[in-house]
Amino acid sequence: MCTLPITGGGIMDYKANIPIYLQVIDDIKKRILTGEIKLGDKLPSTRELAVQYTVNPNTAARIYNELEQCGLCYTKRGLGTFVSEDVHLIDTLKAELSSEMIETFVSGMTSLGFSKDEIINLIKNYHE
Repeated sequence: MCTLPITGGGIMDYKANIPIYLQVIDDIKKRILTGEIKLGDKLPSTRELAVQYTVNPNTAARIYNELEQCGLCYTKRGLGTFVSEDVHLIDTLKAELSSEMIETFVSGMTSLGFSKDEIINLIKNYHE
């Protein structure tokens, strides 16, 4: 059973300009995509999730509803909420997230005046 421990040794550092439920969804989604939370794992109850992320139980319920709507989890009545076992969905979400991250990075570097070749060279030489 997955317990979704809170990152940072205690309370998640929420950003004021993004709704909390979206930040928790992103955290859970990233944990699923990285394999920290395995496909088919049982997720904490709504109340446990609320305690772990220091959110209202209604917010925790909304988080699970949103994750179910995008297919990342499903609920078995009387048994709990489980992570989807759809490998294709996970691969698709990883590809989408990586594209968003690359777009953000390239856009930021371009706004700083770097050319495509300079960006590529910076990436190649990173950690050398």
